[in-house]
Amino acid sequence: MLFSQRKKLKVTLLHLFVLCAAQHSAQPEASQVKGLVGTIHCFPVMVLKSGNLLYGDHGNIANVYLSKQTSTNLEKRFKNRLHWNNVTGFFTLSDLQIDDSGVYTVENTDEGKTTHTFQLTVYYVLSKPQVTVHDNISCSVVCSVENGREVTLSWYKGGEILNQTSSPDHNITLSLPLKVDEQNRDSYRCEAANPVSKVTAVVPHSCIESDPFKVTDGDERTQGHLIIAVICVLVASGLVGLAIYLKKRRNGHSHAGIHLLMG
Repeated sequence: MLFSQRKKLKVTLLHLFVLCAAQHSAQPEASQVKGLVGTIHCFPVMVLKSGNLLYGDHGNIANVYLSKQTSTNLEKRFKNRLHWNNVTGFFTLSDLQIDDSGVYTVENTDEGKTTHTFQLTVYYVLSKPQVTVHDNISCSVVCSVENGREVTLSWYKGGEILNQTSSPDHNITLSLPLKVDEQNRDSYRCEAANPVSKVTAVVPHSCIESDPFKVTDGDERTQGHLIIAVICVLVASGLVGLAIYLKKRRNGHSHAGIHLLMG
């Protein structure tokens, strides 16, 4: 008898577990959406007659009733930023802030009840990375940018990624050094990126190879032209000097002949 009761209890618990699992799996998965600080985000679910917008543990933050009675200032933090468009039926949140990130649920009760859940993640606007010359002789540069949510800093040469860094600490500045091949300087770029935007910077023209012991092809050509120019000047000077000498010599002979004739 006791064994039979235990068996029935196990079966009942198993049925409850299966039922709870089925109910859990039936819950709608949240759509992952992204936003940028200062911009507007639209929740693309139409509420034409009646419905609500819920936010995390705060519950109802906006509602619509019979397409006329609306309230979008239920939560102080969203005051004057949360709106409902009676033409499109969409809820919109303007002037996004970092702490607006979270789970939003649109309930549509026009006919029956349907729900759509969104996981909103808001990101900072990226600042432009700065590339500074660390050493002119070796053409070593450092790229830096203010860190933020999911920011990565990378060096590229053409389409090839050379180096990359990131940090979970949002209060630091990301920095990434690189030694640049000056002959291909224009092919390098530093890129700061997050999931919603990216900004690039290039190597400054002040980064020039200035090693006095390093001779490039351009230097060799310049030196060759200078040597040729010097030789030409020397030859021309020699020819002019020779011409003057010969002229003086001819003049000297002429004067000597005249004296002999007169004597």
